[in-house]
Amino acid sequence: MPNEGSYEAALKRSDQIQRDLLTNPGAYRMLTGDRPTGRLHLGHYFGTIKERVRLQDLGVSTNVIIADYQVITDRDSTDNIADNVYGMVMDYLACGIDPRRTMIFTHSAVPAANQLMLPFLSLVTEAEMERNPTVKAEQAASGHALTGLLLTYPVHQACDILFCKGNIVPVGRDQLPHIEITSKIARRFNERYGRVFPDVTGLLTATPLIPGLDGRKMSKSYGNAIALSMSEAETAKLIKKSRTDSERNISFDPEGRPGVSALLTTASLCTGRKPEEIAEEIGMGGAGQLKRYVTQVVNDYLAPIRERRRRYEDDLDLVKDVLRDGNRRANAIADRTLGEVREAMGMVY
Repeated sequence: MPNEGSYEAALKRSDQIQRDLLTNPGAYRMLTGDRPTGRLHLGHYFGTIKERVRLQDLGVSTNVIIADYQVITDRDSTDNIADNVYGMVMDYLACGIDPRRTMIFTHSAVPAANQLMLPFLSLVTEAEMERNPTVKAEQAASGHALTGLLLTYPVHQACDILFCKGNIVPVGRDQLPHIEITSKIARRFNERYGRVFPDVTGLLTATPLIPGLDGRKMSKSYGNAIALSMSEAETAKLIKKSRTDSERNISFDPEGRPGVSALLTTASLCTGRKPEEIAEEIGMGGAGQLKRYVTQVVNDYLAPIRERRRRYEDDLDLVKDVLRDGNRRANAIADRTLGEVREAMGMVY
């Protein structure tokens, strides 16, 4: 993790940009994305997707990568990857990402962006990559061997950000080391070969860590996540079987009562109410009343998203067209950037 001083500096820069975005959105280009390892869930929505839509609607140049190559950083199979990719596009569209204003594309379809890996790898040391805490955490979580692809994961992300000259990346605090690597690569390239890439800043998100229904991190692999694509009945079933405790009086205590508090946090996000207020209202109603309340507010909140998503499920050709168009646009940008890189390095023959 970055030390407190560097976090404070990153937070200050992020706050300055947030203020400037309101009056000068055209000065910024945002890149962010997801790995297509399954369906997107409420954690993705409140953690990142809402912010992407906000930036898009402000007039920022927004770009969203579906990082399909990064699936194999810690997995031995690409089973169901096409279904996951198309499902992810449906989720994006249903949540308000507009392909006319936001470029949606896949990692594997943009070879010129991936070719930036070669010069970029020459700009970082093995030690810098090995001490990246996010890579260590991802390796520990997956139990997978440290492959070369996982080790160079932050450099891949630098390619994704810099090929389109991205200068802001929405991140949580734990992802700041990735931004630091990207900033180093951009700065070192510019110093060595001439200025091609912009300065990159992490746009720190204000949304707190969103727990799953059991109090742990929300994750598809834990089975504790409410997918955006779930039906109302599936959502109700998942919430009903979520773990709580035997104490009847409902209170918000994330440390002492993780399951109850996770449900209260979910309800808070969907209603805009404080979790303590919801807990006080339910009081002695117990876990049953809490679960019924959470089910109702989650299904109410997701209803318009799910309605839009069903329309895209019935029109896969449109979904494929969105992706093809995004890939076409991304390739044009990547080819231009790779051309600038080769020219700066004197490799135009």
